[in-house]
Amino acid sequence: MRLQDIAVVGASGLVGRKIIQTLQERNFPVGKIIAIASENSVGKEVNIGGHRYKLHKLEDGIFKNVEFAFFSAGASVSHNWAPEAAAEKAVVIDNSSAFRMDDNVPLVVPEVNRSDIFRHKGIISNPNCSTIQLVMVLKPLDDAFRIKRVVVSTYQSASGAGYKGLTALDYEIRNPDTKHEHSPFPHRLAHNAIPHIDIFFEDGYTKEELKIINESRKILNRKDLNITATCVRIPSHTGHGEAVNIEFDRKFNLSDVRDVLSSFRGIKVLDDPSNHIYPMPINVKDKDEVFVGRIRSDQSVKNGINLWITADNIRKGAALNAVQIAEEYIKGK
Repeated sequence: MRLQDIAVVGASGLVGRKIIQTLQERNFPVGKIIAIASENSVGKEVNIGGHRYKLHKLEDGIFKNVEFAFFSAGASVSHNWAPEAAAEKAVVIDNSSAFRMDDNVPLVVPEVNRSDIFRHKGIISNPNCSTIQLVMVLKPLDDAFRIKRVVVSTYQSASGAGYKGLTALDYEIRNPDTKHEHSPFPHRLAHNAIPHIDIFFEDGYTKEELKIINESRKILNRKDLNITATCVRIPSHTGHGEAVNIEFDRKFNLSDVRDVLSSFRGIKVLDDPSNHIYPMPINVKDKDEVFVGRIRSDQSVKNGINLWITADNIRKGAALNAVQIAEEYIKGK
């Protein structure tokens, strides 16, 4: 297979480093990797998987002859530089929110809507981490039973806010009753739960909650999907959890639900509560799969279920999904 020259923008961050690590682990046909970071980091090196990468700055011409450009440096960087990378004929896979709701940019989870990859016009968007693990579960259930309504409550780890989130949490654990001076969170996170991720809008929803709602509809091609969300930050390091209530149009039995989920690529069912077997964030670090458990009927509505989802938000929720998009692109239609 022909080797691909790759640029990673945000290479020194949690997701950028994980993208490079994932490329290594999955034997992606890499020619060379151009690691790009902020001006403060230029000239330094990062060691990832035993390989050292010199950090470069964003500048004109940096994307020349690059086949894939992975962006994970925030929406403003993507807005400014992703079109330039695309103009150089690189396929941009963008992990920010910059283009996700652009009608001309596909928003892709390969297991869910692989065909959308091939309608790109230079840029492909990676969904929000919480959206990815949710639609992985909603897709097979929607195909089998037709979803009528979804209510999701997230339990999102500190790593969702990058190194700053992890640093703040570790500091606060070591220093009881003290909030980290440069915490990205509005309140002390250690020994707490904060029902606030990203900015609030006038209707009382946060930007994170609207991401889940709008991105899920786009990925599933279900503009009519009734879905609502509440997003909460919790003091775990890695792994997001989601408590999900789903109401179907059709009748179902739980054994069919478990079979449908178990047979879907990328999902692993862990559902034996009597033996304390169910997914937990502590067990999903560096795992590729989305894990589902606590599957049970909702007795309060007709054709309803409750379930619990966990996944590594840095791996499948960001880096792995981006690399999978590139892998599927290389395979072709």
